[in-house]
Amino acid sequence: MKRPIRLPFLVAVALLAAGSVPVAAAHTRVRTPEPLGVTTTAPVSAANARVGVLVRGGAHYCTASVVHSEGRDLIVTAAHCLTGSGSGGGGIEFVPGYRDGRAPFGAWVVVRTYVGDGWKGRQDEDSDVAFARVGSRGGEDIEDLVGGNSLVAGRGLSPVGRAVTVVGYPRAREAPVSCTNISTAYGGSQQRIECPGYSGGTSGSPWIDAEGRVVGVLGGFQQGGATDDVSYSVVLGGEAAALYGEAAAG
Repeated sequence: MKRPIRLPFLVAVALLAAGSVPVAAAHTRVRTPEPLGVTTTAPVSAANARVGVLVRGGAHYCTASVVHSEGRDLIVTAAHCLTGSGSGGGGIEFVPGYRDGRAPFGAWVVVRTYVGDGWKGRQDEDSDVAFARVGSRGGEDIEDLVGGNSLVAGRGLSPVGRAVTVVGYPRAREAPVSCTNISTAYGGSQQRIECPGYSGGTSGSPWIDAEGRVVGVLGGFQQGGATDDVSYSVVLGGEAAALYGEAAAG
């Protein structure tokens, strides 16, 4: 569903997993907007600057966002967005805050990717989450510039039944869209949200809870969904927590 598109392009994680130690995170409490289930253009804000496009060969093809790490250089996206990139990044760049053909915070080269064995081995839709490190620019790390959302992953921490906001870059738009609704369960390992207009390019979009934490990533079932109006995410459990730990230690 969330297919690649081509644009005119100029070119504080708290890991709450079982047995893990919470880490201080830079995030802001987010008020739940009303009404629910309405998609609008995401406003320019410090929080939305942490969300951006993944670009390869001049094409914008997925969404990603900055998550807090000790190295201050991590982004999170869907695993299917990094398929074929190789562990070294495969010429991918991340552009936070992309809007109207401009890159206000520059383009950051992906230097290492982290994809779980479940996705690498059989493209298991329950493993459709990944992390990547981006290189520094002029001695500055990406989190120094735009900040990083906390990530929540681990057993018993599902956001199902709570309001989440999904921010991402869809097809044929030069700005991100945003929608808040109540997430619902899909099977035992996925979550879904009803928000219109999440088409090609929105894979990897962060699902952000009322505390400003990333609790999902658009992907999973049918690589995010078969229609533009219903989107999916893996419930970030132990596998995602372990993968984050590997990326953060990398």
